Amino acid sequence: MKKPEVRKLSLNGPQGLLEATISIPAEMSGSVAIVCHPHPLHGGSMENKVVHYTARALLGMGVAVLRFNFRGVGKSAGSFDEAIGEVEDCMAAVDWAQKNFPDYQLLMAGFSFGSYIAVQAATRVDTAALITIAPAVNLYDFNAIKPVECPWLLIQGDADEVVPVEAVRQWLAETDQEITAVWMPDSSHFFHGRLLELADNITIWAKGII
Repeated sequence: MKKPEVRKLSLNGPQGLLEATISIPAEMSGSVAIVCHPHPLHGGSMENKVVHYTARALLGMGVAVLRFNFRGVGKSAGSFDEAIGEVEDCMAAVDWAQKNFPDYQLLMAGFSFGSYIAVQAATRVDTAALITIAPAVNLYDFNAIKPVECPWLLIQGDADEVVPVEAVRQWLAETDQEITAVWMPDSSHFFHGRLLELADNITIWAKGII
């Protein structure tokens, strides 16, 4: 399998340039994905391992993957904006993807804090599929978000030490959204030692979507 082409980018964001990377597989499937990283104030960046393995799974299916740093992270301009400005950052990434891959279906993905941003973006733009990993339902009100009208995968470790597992279970029980939930036994928030399994779960689900 040929290695994907990887290019560093500077996207035009609401507060200045956003550091980003686009990975393009040798054989494209007709999809482009945006993967959002975890909380900027807790070390989250586009280099996060869960983000990396999510991208790796999608690339293996022929999906082009755009990763970017939210404002104030890495070389991205600006400062943390309580998940409000970060949604606008994500929409800047969406705009770039749509302009550069105009005939491709859009996939949204996010890990932890990034899940909340990805869900918000999926309500604003035509999205073919949504992937949320360990969504931060303890920090943000996912029920207040408009309904998502695309297939939705949620992957959650049942030994998550950051996002309370019961909070995720309760949200899933209360939401009207149709969500495919995959629980990974004995897996921590960062899926230590389980990243390949995480990627496999994404691949298995996405085969029926992409």
